[in-house]
Amino acid sequence: MRLDTSQQMRTEMRLRMAPRMIQSMEILQLPIMALQERIEQELGDNPVLEDLRESAPEAGGDETAVPSAEEPAPGPEPDEFDGLSGLDESWSEIYDEGPRRSRAALSEESDRKQEAMQNMASRPRSFHDDLTDQLNFFDCEPIVREVAEYIIHNLDDKGLFTLDLHDVVRDFNGRADRDQVEEALGVVQRLDPPGIGARDLRECLLLQLTPETPCHDVLQILISQHFDDLEHNRLPAIEKKTGIPLEKIKEALEQLRRLNLRPGASFDLDNSHYVVPDLIVEQDAQGAYEVRLADEHSPQLSISRYYQKQLRNKQTDPATREYIQKKIQSARWLIESIEQRRNTLLRVARAIIEHQKDFLDKGPEFIEPLKMQQIADRVGVHVTTVSRAVDDKWAQTPRGIFPLKRFFGGGTTTADGDEIAWDTIKQKLLEIIAKENKLNPMSDEEIVVEMGRQGLKVARRTVTKYRQSLLVPSSRQRKQF
Repeated sequence: MRLDTSQQMRTEMRLRMAPRMIQSMEILQLPIMALQERIEQELGDNPVLEDLRESAPEAGGDETAVPSAEEPAPGPEPDEFDGLSGLDESWSEIYDEGPRRSRAALSEESDRKQEAMQNMASRPRSFHDDLTDQLNFFDCEPIVREVAEYIIHNLDDKGLFTLDLHDVVRDFNGRADRDQVEEALGVVQRLDPPGIGARDLRECLLLQLTPETPCHDVLQILISQHFDDLEHNRLPAIEKKTGIPLEKIKEALEQLRRLNLRPGASFDLDNSHYVVPDLIVEQDAQGAYEVRLADEHSPQLSISRYYQKQLRNKQTDPATREYIQKKIQSARWLIESIEQRRNTLLRVARAIIEHQKDFLDKGPEFIEPLKMQQIADRVGVHVTTVSRAVDDKWAQTPRGIFPLKRFFGGGTTTADGDEIAWDTIKQKLLEIIAKENKLNPMSDEEIVVEMGRQGLKVARRTVTKYRQSLLVPSSRQRKQF
């Protein structure tokens, strides 16, 4: 075997993303609240960054221009680093000579922070907390209470307990037997709201029945003995099996619909999720839609003039100047990335709103099919840029607040050759079902035929798919007797 070394030349193409490009993509993808948090973090980490809303003018009226995305911060000439022997002043003296904010600016910042702390929402109480507090009203053995707390913290979002009791006994390693576990479950099932701690939907409904419930006896029979027939709306079969008149069964069903299928969900009402829009869409007097960014409360970043002077000062030692230069470069990249985010988001949003003008004029049923590639071609960017720009972004429009992704969607071609969005098909499906004969509901195949008469040619599986996604029952379940 012969071993040797040789030199070869070859051409190779590699895609390598610069840190600056990575930062720009990260900034573009951030929603407004996350962007403001990122800016606040950068303000704390980078001493050369300033918020123009808070900084006071420096004494002496320095005329150094504030760099922006269009005007980079001035950097040192290459020969400025030559011949520097040291620094006459210490780091602490440099910082002590820095610009100081006025008393009014400091007072305003303090007031704003105190107001933010006062308006900060405390941790919302979960339904586990509320149920655990209710246990204090029950006199039970310590181990039973401990098992009850275990059960409470293992309830799902609906408030149901889906674990097997045998597993609970095993988890307590002999400290609780089967009877104590069942007793603990019984305690939990007596908590408010009724239905909590049920092991399935049937038990959940039974737990909500009281002697005062209208049609109590009939509901007890229907739920405990004929639940499968109820789910499939087989009312004549129930009448035949039980001998209960159909009218009485229908009356009991009206009461059944008032029971809570998700008792645990009632605790989520206090935990509202607020959306902060990134964009504001407004209509002018001529009917045209204008788009602007909702960033008036975001910090206005600039690069400290003080540190620019220190960078140009020939008395500053090389290590200090190198540190300042890196921080200024980092600050400039951040400012440019934020400005690029503004421009990209505005261009993408304006293109979307222009395409979906009928949506805003007439309603969601008039939404047009739209793909991100179409917006990318119109704006002149890559489709991934559009995806990042609309990700987790919301727009406040005259018709409400919508995520930008709401304006995108596929479609199909009608019998007339026109393209129509899937959302329009959903709206038409609901409209047809709303007008059907409730005594003889339309099957999915009949809905397909009706849509065809109205110029919408779709497959039966498409109707079934969207009917189920809209939580519309089947024709058998929609039938009224």
